[in-house]
Amino acid sequence: MNIKKYIGPAHFYKMALGIAVPVMLQALLQSLVSLIDNFMVAGLGDIKMSGVNVTNQLLFIFIVASNTLVSGGAIFMSQFNGAKDREGMQQTFRYKVLTISVLATVAIALSLLLPSQMLGLLLNSNSQSAGIIAEGKTYLSLIALTFIPMGISLAIGSSLREIGKVRAPLIISVAATLVNTFFNWVLIYGNLGAPRMEVAGAAIATVIARAFEMILFIAYAAGTKPPFWVKARSFFNLNLRLFAAILRKSGIIFLSEMSWVLTETVMNAVYNGRGGAEIVSGMAGGWAIANLFMLVFGGIHTSVGVIVGGTLGRNELETARIQARWLRSGALIVGFVVAAIECFSVFLIPVVFGNLSAEARLITRNMLWVIALYMPVWTYLNAQFATARSGGDTIMGAWVDGGVNTVLFLPGIFLLAAFTKLGPIEMFAIVKLTDFVKVGIAHWQLTTERWLKNLAAQHKS
Repeated sequence: MNIKKYIGPAHFYKMALGIAVPVMLQALLQSLVSLIDNFMVAGLGDIKMSGVNVTNQLLFIFIVASNTLVSGGAIFMSQFNGAKDREGMQQTFRYKVLTISVLATVAIALSLLLPSQMLGLLLNSNSQSAGIIAEGKTYLSLIALTFIPMGISLAIGSSLREIGKVRAPLIISVAATLVNTFFNWVLIYGNLGAPRMEVAGAAIATVIARAFEMILFIAYAAGTKPPFWVKARSFFNLNLRLFAAILRKSGIIFLSEMSWVLTETVMNAVYNGRGGAEIVSGMAGGWAIANLFMLVFGGIHTSVGVIVGGTLGRNELETARIQARWLRSGALIVGFVVAAIECFSVFLIPVVFGNLSAEARLITRNMLWVIALYMPVWTYLNAQFATARSGGDTIMGAWVDGGVNTVLFLPGIFLLAAFTKLGPIEMFAIVKLTDFVKVGIAHWQLTTERWLKNLAAQHKS
């Protein structure tokens, strides 16, 4: 085997890391916000922490849906950037802001009108669901106010990353994280003379931080005027043909991502029905720490999109093919390194979640070890999906995710729930074996090279 076919030169990976590391650091900060929230709310006990975290499962759906809309735009933004097509970049940015704003408005309406119903679905037959729902409603009614600021920040931040400007989003995230942490400390426990607001305080702190983040992003973009930025008076000058093309790509990605979200949500609902608050808080604790390591996914997606997408936009198809192969190999190696480090993260549990019950902490520890085992599979799968999307092949992700989840994952979780007494960790470990099937199908799909396209030339403004 020719190792140079799969492993690129050092300068190539240095360039990829130059894009990926700031993105990963930004994701790390966002995960730290979640971890800090969990750390501070954990001091209030299992019920209150469960209320916050079951609400965060709904927030997770909104975040994934928003990222899906952004992903459709990212395909075009990276290629238009490679082709130096300023008008195409501006049209793509308009698309992101408009679609995310509509999504945020719908999410706010559902959160305010149907909070008990949505939270109840996630808790299934949990023995302490009444108390958890009461806390969750308090948190959800306030956290819904973050949806629009979060969406605007995502539209601007993702566009900056897709044109290679990765430092500004990182710096803004640092500032927002500091604001969130400070107000958490003040409002959750009533420091500096503020009232002790507990769960409501955690939500208000997040609202303040998200609003602050949005203001910084708008101020930075208005001041530096990146090539995608548009003035307010020309914002609705839409190229409807391009808008429809991006929407079609986003729609396919949306089906793929929502298939994944649906299976994850069903899985969580099944797990939550296996016990009481210790299950919800223990699983949430595991994911809060694991998310610190899953930051690599964003780095992988962005580096593949910027490097391979830009190369495709310049119509250098053979170079793009080689770069994509090198990046997938690099992603696999990164997965093994991250998995090794994650195994030792269990030592954080007594520090971060010392106020949780012993049963909840045991679930957190075991969950972390299982997630670490799957990390190399997930980093490689993410690189496969990013490769396909860099050239506009969104079909692959839709039918790999949708097909495997429908045929194997969901039936598997229901069969295990109905016919076994397995706990949530064992169930998770077994059903996630289906991800190996996804890798195999994705590899086969990439060999067809439907992704090897110059979309910028096809949709030249």
